[in-house]
Amino acid sequence: MKLMIEGVAFDNITLDEAVAAGAELVRSEGFHYVVTPNPEFVLRAKQDPDFRRVLNGADLTIPDGIGVIYAAKILGRPLKERVPGIDFASGVMAALNGSGGARVYLLGAKPGVAEQAMANLSARYPNLTFCGCHDGYFQEDAPVVEAVRAARPDLLLVCLGAPRQELWMAAHGPETSAHLAVGLGGALDVYAGVAERAPERWQKLGLEWLYRLKKEPWRLRRMAKLPLLLVSAAGSRLTGRRDG
Repeated sequence: MKLMIEGVAFDNITLDEAVAAGAELVRSEGFHYVVTPNPEFVLRAKQDPDFRRVLNGADLTIPDGIGVIYAAKILGRPLKERVPGIDFASGVMAALNGSGGARVYLLGAKPGVAEQAMANLSARYPNLTFCGCHDGYFQEDAPVVEAVRAARPDLLLVCLGAPRQELWMAAHGPETSAHLAVGLGGALDVYAGVAERAPERWQKLGLEWLYRLKKEPWRLRRMAKLPLLLVSAAGSRLTGRRDG
């Protein structure tokens, strides 16, 4: 079931349910894509109709940010739980690894990062075929689309940052031959070991954003979007806006 949170329709789903749905999409015919909105996404979508359309056109929209969970509660439409995009992707790869394998392509990050991520993931999921990778520093889409198509992936992880990755998946995903594309921001940096996730206790408390801010103070302006979304949700609740 979809729940509308400030104009973005989220799937009301647990991590386990999302992983099962994602693995099924990989096995399905045709092209599908998954988006992982946080508060920054939602606020941008309120001002950008094209971005909002792409988010709401996804086959699966999972609540990546704790601010989305809080906003949903304020609106009286609580979501089951936060579903971090990187945990979703890892879960899907683990499921595919245990059920016959699949072909995976990595797109994004700085030169060299995707290659290291591919090496690390190959060791973690030996039954998967990591069939190629490409950094995110490209100007022309057509050669990248052709490289992905030639690799014949089942699963495509697109780590170009928002909104570029979402717009790219919607525009070019059907040409890649992939069955499922997932927008994952900086996940390749984590998979490559060049960025660190918050310790598990911080994640369980919903404070992963605070840990990242502690490590990367330059994120302060971006992190400020969390309270802005809560204020927006409170305004929608008070005025009774149905699209809130």
